[in-house]
Amino acid sequence: MDNSGNSRRNFLKIFGIGTLSLIAPPLLLKKTKAAEESLPNIIIFFTDDQGYGDVGINGATGYKTPNMDRMAAEGMNFTNFYVAAPVCTPSRAALMTGSYPKRVGLAYRVLFPFSQIGLNPDEITIPEVLKQKDYATACLGKWHLGYQKPFLPTRQGFDYYYGTPYSNDMGSHNYNRPDMDYTMSPPLPIMRNETVVEESPAMSSLVGRYTKEAIKYIQVNKDHPFFLYLAHNMPHLPIDASRPFKGKTSYGLYGDVITELDWSLGQILQTIKDEGIDENTLVIFTSDNGPVIRPADQLGHQPGSAGPLRGHKNTTWEGGMREPCIMRWPGKIPAGTTCDELATTMDILPTLAKLVGAWLQPDRIIDGKDIWPLMSGQQGAKSPHEAFYYYRDDRLQAVRSGKWKLHVYRPEWEPNFRHRVYEPLLYNLETDIGETTNVADQHPEVVQRLEVYAAKARHDLGDAATDTKGCNVRPVGTLQ
Repeated sequence: MDNSGNSRRNFLKIFGIGTLSLIAPPLLLKKTKAAEESLPNIIIFFTDDQGYGDVGINGATGYKTPNMDRMAAEGMNFTNFYVAAPVCTPSRAALMTGSYPKRVGLAYRVLFPFSQIGLNPDEITIPEVLKQKDYATACLGKWHLGYQKPFLPTRQGFDYYYGTPYSNDMGSHNYNRPDMDYTMSPPLPIMRNETVVEESPAMSSLVGRYTKEAIKYIQVNKDHPFFLYLAHNMPHLPIDASRPFKGKTSYGLYGDVITELDWSLGQILQTIKDEGIDENTLVIFTSDNGPVIRPADQLGHQPGSAGPLRGHKNTTWEGGMREPCIMRWPGKIPAGTTCDELATTMDILPTLAKLVGAWLQPDRIIDGKDIWPLMSGQQGAKSPHEAFYYYRDDRLQAVRSGKWKLHVYRPEWEPNFRHRVYEPLLYNLETDIGETTNVADQHPEVVQRLEVYAAKARHDLGDAATDTKGCNVRPVGTLQ
């Protein structure tokens, strides 16, 4: 295997990149002002468990999202945008690496405070790709790709980190697992770089804290190309809103929380305008997976919404993995446009690499594709994905190609899939976004074609439902 990726990583580590503070990072080469101005600032605004229907432009009711809606009016709304998993850790692994979670060993469930694994330090992340062009990089909010020191954001290409290393429901929790070294997790930590600076923060304070940190980071780094990954904990349970927003919507606490997230996005957009960098900043808004949908009397508040989509978080129905996504870059992404082509969070890494002129490591498969033709509104641009795979944990459950989606395994079916004769479930997502009408009988040739794609996925990535080992997977990070 070519070790060029590891050599590049070691070179960056030797020079101290990815270890320091809120100020602009040390540089390998001093770039001229003209060269710096040609590189866009990049902000990924990532929410947690926000559903497809939890945005005004997608039909949210009981509260308003004026900043998300305005961002769409000034940019592009993606209606067929997917994450690579319906839960937190694998979804974030796919975003950071441009690869399916199965490819990088983080497909199964989520990481916990006691987990001894994480995103492999040999993986090349978005911030490390951008480091080739001397970007300042910051991660604010929820990480959830490993709590042990070798897996923290500061070891994965980020100069600065402030936030919680895992989900906000994992602090001081009794997991009651006899196979673990301990069953009680520590209080939820707030970390600054690699140091715990606070424990058990008020949930109502998190959106405001991260927003304040983000504004400061933009102001300090406005004269240098930067990448800001703002990953809010909300609206992951347990939710709460700060005093200015609490009790202000007719939808109750969940609406209050989404309203505060919308305010946060508005603050970011206003800051880049105030600092004069609006026209040179690409902002991407999306979420990590579908919403939690349970009765209000169980949640203590109203649930999130997948809108017209079937399913929710932790399912491979559309509601679990199709997400709201808006991209904005004045003068580069056409305003007030909609993209109905299939795109994914995995596409962000290779697209950014192309935009800034960075190289991708030839020693590994990157599943994401360059979607700049879609983002820029290029006439006739089509999705670069021949097929898209829906994995839940390490089981392949569905495959999509074009408008067709075939479910190849459902949890409610018998677990011994290889010897199970079942009725194929085929949906035309162009006419049946809610996956209500099975049309497999009318289109046996489509079923057969998508089964071929599923077989390719099993060979390439693996599939626990059929006891298939993937031929092209990389190892998860483990403690030495």
